[in-house]
Amino acid sequence: MSDLAIILRSLRARLFSTCTTALLVAVAVALMLVLLSMRDAGRKAFERGAGNMHLLISRDASPLVSVLNGIFYANAPARSIEWARFQKLIESFPHDFAVPVQQGDSYRGYPVLATTPEFFTKFKPDPQRPWALASGAFFATDFEVVVGARAASESGLRVGATIFLTHGTGGSREAHVHKEFAYKVVGILAATGSPHDRALFTSLPSTWVLHAHDRRLAADAKAPMTTVADLIDADRLITGVFVRVKTRPGFEVGASLAPIFSQLRTQADLTVASPSDQIRQLLLIVSNVDQILLAMAGVVLVSSGIAIMLAMYNSMDQRRRQIAVLRVLGASQGRVFGLIVTESAIIGLMGAAAGVALCAIGSQIVALLMRQRLGLVIDAGVHPESAIIVAAATVLLASVAGVVPAVMAYRTPVSRSLRPIA
Repeated sequence: MSDLAIILRSLRARLFSTCTTALLVAVAVALMLVLLSMRDAGRKAFERGAGNMHLLISRDASPLVSVLNGIFYANAPARSIEWARFQKLIESFPHDFAVPVQQGDSYRGYPVLATTPEFFTKFKPDPQRPWALASGAFFATDFEVVVGARAASESGLRVGATIFLTHGTGGSREAHVHKEFAYKVVGILAATGSPHDRALFTSLPSTWVLHAHDRRLAADAKAPMTTVADLIDADRLITGVFVRVKTRPGFEVGASLAPIFSQLRTQADLTVASPSDQIRQLLLIVSNVDQILLAMAGVVLVSSGIAIMLAMYNSMDQRRRQIAVLRVLGASQGRVFGLIVTESAIIGLMGAAAGVALCAIGSQIVALLMRQRLGLVIDAGVHPESAIIVAAATVLLASVAGVVPAVMAYRTPVSRSLRPIA
């Protein structure tokens, strides 16, 4: 009988113990692989929202808050920038684009971003791909709306639908539906894998008219319908500016970016953020938690190795006669030692293989949650390099865990183990 046949029979004889121990190893391996694969995929997903802009200008409390609100739609910015201030600002430095945006309204909980047509022609949520339409067209006139891919799929909105926007969010005290002004859905965007997929987009003048009408009704409850002609300077507000400075063709960053950034930061009434820098800082904060989780996964992996050792150690008492018979039949002490270590390594290999499969399932679940909660589309695949390294480390750990039981088997006294059982 070959050594492999002996090992497989031994594993089958302790099937429950073998499966339980391998499952514990699989959970540890899957946890480690999910954390490793999600780190890089999550970073790319977060960076995707910033797109090809260099700077984000707002009046938020800090650059990080500005990025979270302006790109990830965490909250509507609390303070606005006057239109005259915006026009004066963009004349102060050379730029490829300076796209004004305004937040504050919503539709069934989905944020609404008011902007200009340049948002779709100049700004790209993914630097490698421009905006694309799944159906319909981009807005061309006021009171038209374009719906992000995720917002459309979850709300059921289609081209041609008529909707009414809500001032504020659905749960805020000041929230109320602007029933006086109907919006027509003219386009559905293709998925970009960025937070913008869960937003709706419309023109700035139409949003200004909505809020101007509230102002006029507060002064006169019988005020007629508001039009663009009724707007005053106090109505023309924005909450942010997406800026890209001029660069040479083929270059993502130009030499003028640093001095322009420094120049803008001297203006005390503005908050200037570099989205890429703020996202790196955010990921650095998250990476500290990542390291803790990876350490915990490592502890679980070591614990699974200890479990293999205990399972093999506890089986030694029932296997003394088997080992003694092997010795009588001519098996050397070294061969017996190798059989036990190999058996332990096979349990580790089984657990590692099952762990890779569990990781593939777990990654899909994490990707689904990220898409549902944050609107981020991440690569849910298992990285082959990480899988090979973790699997190899697991088999090595299992082999080391088998040394103590193997030493016990190595030292099994033949004569005592073959005595008749009373």
